[in-house]
Amino acid sequence: MNKGALALLIHGGTENWSPQRWKGRFDDVCGDRRVLLLPDAAFDPADVHYAAVWKPAPGELAAFPNLRVIFNLGAGVDALMADSSLPQVPLVRVAVGDLTQRMTEYVTLHVLMHHRQELYLRASQREKRWQPKFQWPASAVSVGVMGLGTLGADAAEVLKRIGFRVAGWSRSARQIEGIECFHGQGQLAPFLARTDILVCLLPLTPDTRHILNRGLFAKLNRSGPTGAPVLINAGRGGLQNEVDILSCLDDGTLGAASLDVFAHEPLPAESPFWTHPKVVLTPHNAADTDPDEISKYVARQIERFEAGAALDNVVDPARGY
Repeated sequence: MNKGALALLIHGGTENWSPQRWKGRFDDVCGDRRVLLLPDAAFDPADVHYAAVWKPAPGELAAFPNLRVIFNLGAGVDALMADSSLPQVPLVRVAVGDLTQRMTEYVTLHVLMHHRQELYLRASQREKRWQPKFQWPASAVSVGVMGLGTLGADAAEVLKRIGFRVAGWSRSARQIEGIECFHGQGQLAPFLARTDILVCLLPLTPDTRHILNRGLFAKLNRSGPTGAPVLINAGRGGLQNEVDILSCLDDGTLGAASLDVFAHEPLPAESPFWTHPKVVLTPHNAADTDPDEISKYVARQIERFEAGAALDNVVDPARGY
């Protein structure tokens, strides 16, 4: 019996999202299953049972009448959920150790960067100025992690081991040993009030769009050792009100920001974020998806699914993640 084909729809545009690279990895792990790299492959749409995608165009997936499962190759599924023509089949999100470790590396790096006053020290180096400031210990800094899924929980635990005072906030109640956990709208204000460095790893849903705004920033702790609170967003660009971020950096409501994601990507050359002295900017590479790990993950899920087992990490359409 012929196995249903796997279609790859990958629209990245950058080196880490090379479609040919992904095709090679999937060919290696899918055995005798046909792997189709669209739009160039010649095929019968009815033969496609599975799709592995990154930023597919609206309507692309509706072309496959026998589609059984969609695998999203990155962590965020908001773009897919916005496609009104998306087939009513399970949508599986990525959840592998490699991606989690990469995100924790990024979060830890940037929390430490702001904690150890790297923006000031690098400016001092450029100006040949030998004027070290008092350096407070990690135990003096309260880090707040918004989003306590797989990524947020791991980052919170690592920051706790380093010595930071760590709390987390999520939509529903969570329990993580050693981490003070807040949840729901009613507990957001007390979570923010004790936070010096805010890390955002929330999914993008209608409820979280533009949640990173002036009103939220004004509720962060202003008496911590960093002076003004710091924002680190490695979640989704749609979470942030970018006009508010810039104005809050300029008037001191925020002391600094590390931003990996933006409303429009690639970030336009005229964006003030490129040159803002209080911004550390990265090109949406906090947790690059590794083709080796993800292709194995998808292949294993397909084989288990065809053997009658349940899929892991299926997105709940009602929640959007």
